[in-house]
Amino acid sequence: MKSFIDEHGYKVEFSNDLAFGEAHHVFVICRFNGQWVLTKHRRRGLEFPGGKREEGETIEAAARREVHEETGGVVDHLIFLGQYKVHDPIKPFVKSIYYAQLSGLERKNDYLETDGPLLLATLPEVVGEEYSFIMRDEILPLSLKRMEEMKVDQYENRQSDRQ
Repeated sequence: MKSFIDEHGYKVEFSNDLAFGEAHHVFVICRFNGQWVLTKHRRRGLEFPGGKREEGETIEAAARREVHEETGGVVDHLIFLGQYKVHDPIKPFVKSIYYAQLSGLERKNDYLETDGPLLLATLPEVVGEEYSFIMRDEILPLSLKRMEEMKVDQYENRQSDRQ
């Protein structure tokens, strides 16, 4: 388990498993046709899709729904990467982190609180101020490392070979 202090001063813990129990939030790292799929949140800036689980919804269903609502992305394959817990003294929370391989991007009239999908060939080495605080802490690098350990890119390569 890794831990760090985020830019709000809260302790954050990252785990490769379900160490924190049931999550009520999701963070979904998405790819489509070899590109990263982000969204531009109107207040926070560029980030991967995510959000809160709705009542009666599984965490996996929440991940699929959030991706579609914020990017129009159709999740083909979803892989659990881990969880993180933010020790906010008023309202601590747990997010499950997923990798999603998308089979398509549907054009939508409304992407809710975002401006829709943004495709990037590569992620920046240094994440600037145009990115959400969610993208600037250790969660993204730890998640990308976890994807590498799990060889997630092999799944993506097999999918692109079929197309």
